Amino acid sequence: MNGFTALGVHPHIAKRLTELGIEQPTPIQEQTLPYLLEKGGDFIGMAQTGTGKTAAYGLPLLQRCNHKQRQVQCLVLAPTRELVQQIAKMLFKFTKYYQPIYTVGVYGGPSLDKQIAALKKPTQIVVATPGRLIDLIERKQIDLSFLKYLVLDEADEMLKLGFKDDLDYILTAANTRIQKWLFSATMPRDIEALVKKHLYHQAKKVIISQKSVLNTDIKHEYIPCKTNEKLNVLIQFLNKQKDKRAIIFCKTKKATELLNKQLIAKGFPSQAIQGDMTQIDRDKVMRAFKNKTLRLLISTDVSARGIDVDNLAFVLHYEMPDQIDYYTHRAGRTARGGRKGASIALVDEKELRFLKNLSKSLNFELNETVI
Repeated sequence: MNGFTALGVHPHIAKRLTELGIEQPTPIQEQTLPYLLEKGGDFIGMAQTGTGKTAAYGLPLLQRCNHKQRQVQCLVLAPTRELVQQIAKMLFKFTKYYQPIYTVGVYGGPSLDKQIAALKKPTQIVVATPGRLIDLIERKQIDLSFLKYLVLDEADEMLKLGFKDDLDYILTAANTRIQKWLFSATMPRDIEALVKKHLYHQAKKVIISQKSVLNTDIKHEYIPCKTNEKLNVLIQFLNKQKDKRAIIFCKTKKATELLNKQLIAKGFPSQAIQGDMTQIDRDKVMRAFKNKTLRLLISTDVSARGIDVDNLAFVLHYEMPDQIDYYTHRAGRTARGGRKGASIALVDEKELRFLKNLSKSLNFELNETVI
């Protein structure tokens, strides 16, 4: 029996979850679903990336939607177009045996006219980046007067990307009677201010400790080396991985582009993905990566937001991030859907100290690996 049924998830949706290999709820799902499915009201959920937040709010949205009503009832805001696409795709997948609930994703890049045309069809759920949503609101091309639920997904990332004013605008413009559900990996002061201003002061809170949120199917390993040896060590390591696919992380756009050129020169099928790419080029790279014609994706932390690729063997930290939550976001790209994965770091002495402190803070076992 699928573990979601006992939490109140409809049997037809639970059947689909079983097909997708999603059978046992994660801690955030276990503590969130009964409340959002049965009681509802303003809600705050804190858990790291890769812990199943999309299903935690997505399943209640689907069950609370009236499929006979043609207007938009649910709005999900997310920081990047990739995450918007991922959320919309997952909601669509969940409804295979359920009532016909239609979801439209709107985000910058593609033709605005095509997205407007999609919204003119019966649509119950809209998933959007804040900027594109405001554009549609100002053009009077989206009707939110029937809105009942508004979800902020990865709220901390939206603020980091400069969407504070946009979120204020949207939340102020929204009907005060709607339910607002906020999900975030961290709770910085800007988020606290947003909550205080726009959410009910007695909003239900579910906070999953950082020490319990890292996927236990991820192995955390490191390879010690000097900074000027990293490229050679990386090449040796990749040569032993055969055709395994991975995302390699750097801290800056410049570093991703340089590493990509160096790997291509050594004969590795790689591509850098960064914020200045056109949507067409970005989609082309992601299709190649998901279709397994591209083996290595090199990315910054921000550019990797929302990337969800099946059966990713490992992520590799060519440069360690500056923040704890960036590490968890990176590691969360692998070991998805019940699979195993590895988070591997190439570290100099300073980076190794940071990584060991991370392992203590997040309570994961860290092992040195030998090439």
